[in-house]
Formats: sequence, structure tokens, C-alpha cells
Amino acid sequence: MSDKSTRHTAIRELVAEQAIASQEELRRLLHQRGWDVTQSTLSRDLRELRLARIPDAQGRARYAFPDAATEDATPQLERLLPQLLVDMDSVQTLVVARTVPSGAQPVAAALDAVGWNDILGTIAGDDTVLIICRSVTARERVVKRLTPLTRAHA
Repeated sequence: MSDKSTRHTAIRELVAEQAIASQEELRRLLHQRGWDVTQSTLSRDLRELRLARIPDAQGRARYAFPDAATEDATPQLERLLPQLLVDMDSVQTLVVARTVPSGAQPVAAALDAVGWNDILGTIAGDDTVLIICRSVTARERVVKRLTPLTRAHA
């Protein structure tokens, strides 16, 4: 096993074992296990592992893995979006979904996992997801499905 894959295994174990709120905290925990990583390496690892900071039940941010994609990812979407999706706006075939800070990655991953035919793809930043729809009619259907899942409607 390579150093990188061994480090990724250590990161997975740490995130599964405890609530980790920041990269610095994770970096310190890795250091205790013998890994001296830079912030940029750790950022890259988190991105490759698809780890995201999401709010826990108390509203505090912590790193977590998006749920594994299942045949029907709709229940995951219905659980996740009311916690993270703040509001949306749209034009033509595009939907701009605004999330809580650090919420865009898990929202985009959940939307991708659902595999709706109306969605061509997503692009996520920190608190914004660009949802690219196949047509204006598809965009209208997506907005209609997602609106009840925003924080304002939950």
C-alpha cells in the first residue's frame, strides 16, 4: 500500500471515530499517528476522499463522508437538503442553489447520486451549487422538486 493510500486509510479511520471540525484538528490527529502533512496535501486528500464539512445534529460543522450512493438516493437527498440548502434561483437551463457554508459539496454529491435525467451535471463551490439542466422544462421540474427541500420550506 502506498503512503498516500495508507494516509487516506488513517483519515477515514479518524473521521469515522470522532467528530473533527477543522483541517487543523485533523492535521494534529494525523501527526499523532505519525503523519506530518501540509495543509495543501491535507486539502487535496479531503477532496480526493470526497469528505465535506457538514453540520451535525447540534449545528456544529464536522467532516463526514457523503452516504454511499444507493439504487435510490432520494431518501439521502430528502434528509440532507433541508439541513443544507438555503435557497435557489434559476435562469434558462441553470439553477443556482445556495447552501450553508461548506454545504455545496455534499449537496452536489447527493444530486449527482440521485441521477435525475433532468440534471446534466453539477458544479460545487463552498456555499453554491450550479445545477445544469437539460432544458428549460427540465429546470422547472428540478426547481419544483427541490423547493420543498430548502430550509425555508422544511
